Amino acid sequence: MSALFVVSTGPGDTALLAPRAREVIAASSDLVAYGLYLDLLPDLCADKQHHDLPLGQEIERARLALNLAAAGKTTALMSSGDIGIYAMATLVFELLDRQLQGLEDHPEWLDVNIEVVPGISAMQAGASRVGAMLGHDFCTISLSDLLTPWQTIEKRLHSAGQGDFVVSFYNPVSKKRDWQLNTARDILLQYRPAATPVLLGRQLTRDDETIRMLTLAELDAKDVDMFTLVSVGNSESRHISYSGVHGEQQWIYTPRGYRKKL
Repeated sequence: MSALFVVSTGPGDTALLAPRAREVIAASSDLVAYGLYLDLLPDLCADKQHHDLPLGQEIERARLALNLAAAGKTTALMSSGDIGIYAMATLVFELLDRQLQGLEDHPEWLDVNIEVVPGISAMQAGASRVGAMLGHDFCTISLSDLLTPWQTIEKRLHSAGQGDFVVSFYNPVSKKRDWQLNTARDILLQYRPAATPVLLGRQLTRDDETIRMLTLAELDAKDVDMFTLVSVGNSESRHISYSGVHGEQQWIYTPRGYRKKL
């Protein structure tokens, strides 16, 4: 049977890779991914056929994975974090949708058995590092305007501010794009206090991970790169610190309302 596994490889630490992801990677003969994701799993990816396509060739990656699976090769299309969050899974189904609309000429794709394997996202990994930042309603917003017009992103920023959501920013800056994050900060400052806790999590769960806690007023694009997750608390999120037998502890949590019952 033609099989395509759409696989989430998690935030980076192989201990956080889902057991099902390990199983399907092991069962696959061909792996399609951006090379870094394969490099992070050297033992699992050994003795497989690697199809490494660079950043910017996401459509080509999805097409290749469908073509390989349709040709009878058990294929894993891999992406970090959760592959269904700002990642490759949506492209697979968009291509299938195009086939159904007669915009593609690959009827063999419709015979491929597809399984999407979930994983831990950067947002979840970051929240776990600082405590319970996602304890109440939250959303994610990508600040990249390559695929989404900035006017749409700006509208969503205002909506997230008005709704008082905890907000995690994906694609916060790039080498050619650094103004959006500070603009997003200024928009959120219209709706929540300057002292609102913010998490900067870079290379989460990897060997060179760094965690920084600061306030919304202190957030600045110069301290962020494309490997950084930025999460901004809501108006009730709290940053607490204390000393104990394990040394100084710092946490961020977002209350859900249990204090009324305490």
